Amino acid sequence: MTFQEKLEQFADLAVRIGVNIQKGQYLLINTSTDTLDFTRIVVKKAYEAGASRVHVNLTDASFERAYYENVTVEETANFPKWVVAQREELIERKGALLWIDAENPDLLAGIDSEKIGAQQKAAGTALVNYRKAVMNDDIAWSIIAVPSPKWAAKVFPDLPEKEQVPALWDAIFKTVRIGEGDAVGNWQTHIENLHARADQLNKKKYAKLHYTAPGTDLTIELPEKHLWKSGSSEAPDGTTFIANMPTEEVFTLPAKYGVNGYVSNTKPLVYKGNIIDDFKLTFEKGKIVNVEAKVGQDLLKQLVASDEGSSYLGEVALVPHESPISSSNILYYNTLFDENASNHLAIGEAYPTCYEGGKELEKGQLEALGINTSITHEDFMIGSAEMDIDGILADGTTEPIFRKGNWAF
Repeated sequence: MTFQEKLEQFADLAVRIGVNIQKGQYLLINTSTDTLDFTRIVVKKAYEAGASRVHVNLTDASFERAYYENVTVEETANFPKWVVAQREELIERKGALLWIDAENPDLLAGIDSEKIGAQQKAAGTALVNYRKAVMNDDIAWSIIAVPSPKWAAKVFPDLPEKEQVPALWDAIFKTVRIGEGDAVGNWQTHIENLHARADQLNKKKYAKLHYTAPGTDLTIELPEKHLWKSGSSEAPDGTTFIANMPTEEVFTLPAKYGVNGYVSNTKPLVYKGNIIDDFKLTFEKGKIVNVEAKVGQDLLKQLVASDEGSSYLGEVALVPHESPISSSNILYYNTLFDENASNHLAIGEAYPTCYEGGKELEKGQLEALGINTSITHEDFMIGSAEMDIDGILADGTTEPIFRKGNWAF
């Protein structure tokens, strides 16, 4: 396949498999000026698939950097009402949402963490209905990523500048199964395999998971009615969509107050244009009671303090160390890819879809069941070739789930 043919196939995957656009449906695309050439192809594919209207929100790295460099903390705490109105209309119209990411991992390096924290809190509070719609799969949504020069330079610093973006394109195409025959068919087979793994775990009904690895000794209780899910989700009208492309995980939710011990990251967390790394979180009765980080500690503390729920976990995800992305030995500095190369956890909001009947429950009802709610949801990577995970059944029986970073069954 030529490069252009791969671009066309990737755009088609994003539209027809990612958000799975339906005839007459509204599509909102959030992206940056670094993706313009590819986004033009996506827009064309979306209209060809029957979209009634495609609206593109464009940002630019220099605009965002200038904003944070020049405004006050008080201003970053103000969130535009028109952005809220746009998201509300998206939900009302039962539209679909596509993120096309090309983030520079160092975009906001050196920016006052208080400003970033204030903006994150303001956005999370203002967009609470939108977040609920996404977390409940009330709308179809998907995230993909394409190279920007700054991101490619971060991933491949040893390559000549002219080779960095092409190298990142090649790596991304491999992660989304383009160039290996029928991409759509490959994705269907892949999702079926992930479904089968989730089914295995759902039959087990583990009461707890116990993680051990260098820097990690963590026990996570699971609610009795927890559900393991894979990368394929379903909107209320029955339309299936893939929220993350690539995806290699099966995931569920923890019991909010049932996390104890400590855990260390194994890959950098890129959060709001900053890198947080070499960190360790300590939990008591579910709550993060201590934060240690060699890189980005102030920002990590801001994240954990975003609201009450951001000091608890909302997601438990299993990814074997020998997954395709991990085996590539590429550190992407982008959570979409790095979380699919590693076991990971998420700080903040839990997916109600991972609890039997959870979609129909309101915030207070979820909290009463020990399901975390928050204005945040940030994944961080903890897996390695040295990680063991045991499943503990209700009767106390212990079974191996992972050994040396990979599935034990």
